[in-house]
Amino acid sequence: MKLLTYNFLTSKCIRGVKVGYPLKLNIVEKKIINADFNSEFITRMLPRLEWSAICAAATNVGSEIPKTMPADIQNDAETLQKLHHILLEVDVVEGTLECPETGRVFPINNGIPNMLLNEDEV
Repeated sequence: MKLLTYNFLTSKCIRGVKVGYPLKLNIVEKKIINADFNSEFITRMLPRLEWSAICAAATNVGSEIPKTMPADIQNDAETLQKLHHILLEVDVVEGTLECPETGRVFPINNGIPNMLLNEDEV
């Protein structure tokens, strides 16, 4: 699972959950898969990113980005490169995602998050 995907996942479909975001990411195994850098793609994704969740994910994978999104990030090549690495090159193979409100844990196996709910959770 790419961390770009992680940025969009939520558990708000669980009964009683109001927000369900960001999910707590626990990485057991990850792979680094090189991808060509495309600053235009990263720049276009910026409005869709939840910066605090990406910062937490960056720390989780051993990278550091500014705690707040720089005002001139489109011109900050170093930060764009770091975002590219975090969002597109880090692949979570095994781990879990945890709902921040209920503590419900969703497994990530072979890079696929299983977010199917039981009947009593819907």
